[in-house]
Amino acid sequence: MANSTVAGKFVGMLFAARTVAHIIHLKTKSYPQHKTLNEFYEAIVPLADDFAQQWQGRYGVELDVPMLGNEYKGTITEVIQQQMDWIESNRQQIVPRTETALQNKIDEIVGLYQNTLYLLKWFK
Repeated sequence: MANSTVAGKFVGMLFAARTVAHIIHLKTKSYPQHKTLNEFYEAIVPLADDFAQQWQGRYGVELDVPMLGNEYKGTITEVIQQQMDWIESNRQQIVPRTETALQNKIDEIVGLYQNTLYLLKWFK
């Protein structure tokens, strides 16, 4: 069985990631960073929403999504890396490995994080 508290925190963290990315997007003087963060914050919300709806459909329980602030420190690249590390460390608590549809959605989210990190690191 999935852990609803961890799954809710996961979705809340994704929503917080959108906000942090949008704020840095508005502050940066780097055009590549500006565009990369724009792509990230536009993509993360639909992925988070899809995950939450799939999770609720699978388990028949309303997911309690907390309003989270950013708990990670450092540059936007470091924050995104730390969030991705949290996802990878907690993915089996979010949903069991056997829940392949939900694990695939987590894979899509991690893929977005990986692509964003690539663009932030290589195209400053």
